[in-house]
Amino acid sequence: MKIMVIDDEKNVRRIIGDYLRHEGYDVVYGENGIHGIEQLIKHKDIALILLDVRMPKMDGFEALKEIKEITEAPVIFLTALDDSFDEVKGLEIGADDYITKPFNYKVLMARVKSCLRKHSKHTSQPTIYKAMAVNFSKHEVKIDGFNKELTPKEFAILQYLMKNKNMTIERTKLLDRIWGYDYYGDPRTVDTHVKTLRAKLGKYSSIIKTVRGVGYRLEFEED
Repeated sequence: MKIMVIDDEKNVRRIIGDYLRHEGYDVVYGENGIHGIEQLIKHKDIALILLDVRMPKMDGFEALKEIKEITEAPVIFLTALDDSFDEVKGLEIGADDYITKPFNYKVLMARVKSCLRKHSKHTSQPTIYKAMAVNFSKHEVKIDGFNKELTPKEFAILQYLMKNKNMTIERTKLLDRIWGYDYYGDPRTVDTHVKTLRAKLGKYSSIIKTVRGVGYRLEFEED
């Protein structure tokens, strides 16, 4: 299981990383908010994110907003000792938990394991639309009970559009979120992947609408 640590202090990253590896987790690091987002795009299988609040370039609050657009993974805020404002604001904008610096090994690991358990129970249930079931944690799509074999990119597009249902998503944003900020290929690759995704969704292909000249929007028709 892979956990990401986003903190601008090298020593903090090292200490938390050592703790996590001791418990058997794989660790990915972000040196600040922006670098953390870039790493998150590259690593699609992050199970949990430990996110510092006070960082240069992009603080934890701004980073959290970006993270929630990319992944369902839970986020634990790392806050300064007794900084209740950071803790409250973090929880209000979507953090799942918080822990204060300096860290107590047992407390940190207890929070991590508790957060993972809660998230596992939450994400084990698929999103259902008529006869289509999408399980984000298993990267699985079933229609009429039959598995649909989606490529990782196709599934990522479907997941991102479903997370942002009824919102028009620009092609460039899909490129950034799914292919990464450093992708310099043909932007039309998004159209190609949406075309193959629609083909695999069959009778549910129409839930992905084309917004001409802009991008795509996922809509569920009312019964």
